[in-house]
Amino acid sequence: MSLTALSDFLHRSERLFVVTGAGVSAPSGIGTYRDHTGAWQQRTPIQHQDFVTRREARQRYWARSMRGWPAFRDARPNPAHVALVTLEDRDRLQILVTQNVDGLHQQAGQRKLVELHGNLARVVCLTCGRLGDRQEVQSWLEVHNAEWLADTVAARPDGDAEFLSVRQFADFALPTCQCGGDLKPDVVFYGDSVPRARVEAVQDELNRSDAVLVVGSSLMVYSSYRFLKTARSRSLPIAAVNLGRTRADDWLQCKWEVDSAQALPALLAMI
Repeated sequence: MSLTALSDFLHRSERLFVVTGAGVSAPSGIGTYRDHTGAWQQRTPIQHQDFVTRREARQRYWARSMRGWPAFRDARPNPAHVALVTLEDRDRLQILVTQNVDGLHQQAGQRKLVELHGNLARVVCLTCGRLGDRQEVQSWLEVHNAEWLADTVAARPDGDAEFLSVRQFADFALPTCQCGGDLKPDVVFYGDSVPRARVEAVQDELNRSDAVLVVGSSLMVYSSYRFLKTARSRSLPIAAVNLGRTRADDWLQCKWEVDSAQALPALLAMI
């Protein structure tokens, strides 16, 4: 559908509920797990249960994360992030709910924001619950695992990397909390659930909204798709800016299949 149809959609909304996914961060150089059909492009990410129960899984994760984090950390907001901040500044946004864990919406200045799956810039202790800074962990990892910095790696989404040579991870030194507990990124891994209080807070915001806009997400992950189901049950108008199909295509009033970093600035210029 055309830019004009989407512009008309936004003109009719004063309390917009926005859901963003990996397609918003892709123009900033952060890779995506799925292609434009919603199918996996890469291996399945680490599972929550595997991480919390197996030391080897934690060693494998942190070894790869140590190499992938710098590029993820150094990514910067793109025009899509800036356009969404502008939408908020114009008092048209009820809430922005992102599936992304890169913190780019926050960097861009988004205030009405819920990071549904957390933020990779933080770590949490699995024993005492203390939050810490991911960059401090990075510094520790590089000092205690310096020999791992020479290996060639391929970048992957979510601050991860794949070692191109075969490696055994048993000798990789793990970061720990000051209490001695294991550290985990403060994000929702696959197989885990979004905290109930966070889900309820988002539902409350949806109840105050008058339309839903999906940007850069196939909605294949249920944690965000559930809000589209609620919007559908309430007969809220729904639109999308997304390259490729979404799980809610049959519910959309309009859709523009254009890269979000190009589409959103053009859209804002019309409203």
